[in-house]
Amino acid sequence: MATKAKKVSVCPVEIAGGLDNSIRRFLQNPQKILKPHIIPGMKVLDMGCGPGFFTIEIAKLLNGSGKVIAADLQNGMLEIVSHKIMGTELEQIIQLHQCQSESIGLTEKVDFVLAFYVVHEVPNPDNLLRELKAILNHDGRIFIVEPNFHVTGKEFKAMLEKAKNIGFEIADRPKSFLNRAVVLTLKKV
Repeated sequence: MATKAKKVSVCPVEIAGGLDNSIRRFLQNPQKILKPHIIPGMKVLDMGCGPGFFTIEIAKLLNGSGKVIAADLQNGMLEIVSHKIMGTELEQIIQLHQCQSESIGLTEKVDFVLAFYVVHEVPNPDNLLRELKAILNHDGRIFIVEPNFHVTGKEFKAMLEKAKNIGFEIADRPKSFLNRAVVLTLKKV
């Protein structure tokens, strides 16, 4: 059963600096969060990349081998990432991609998807999960992190049920400070 699209708002470009600062880096250390999941050679989608807080760290963890697709709805966020990587070796690893309002708009297969503080901002999470399922390699993983202050336990549990119905299973439930987190894989046939 499809869920109606909900009216949501995305974090505006004007406050992007609040998404990439030393306090956040202390509370949500990208290296610590991502290191168990990123392997050189992977193709990674940073869904809702914002100003590149995780994008750049993913690229560093790939160690010159692999690719990061930094996807965001807002061109302004992608411009921030572009300026951060301009003239560095990371330009060769990071591909910027502007999503459409109702679709990621990718067909390229990926090994890992990071959706950090994204699902609650999407008008139709069911469609997002279906689209991610279509582009995920058979042994790929999706790491979803949602903030406790925006997503209740009940809402997170409902999202997981929808994910299961779409064809995912829970592989892990990593601890994440003041957040709800899950790693999903495709159900084994």
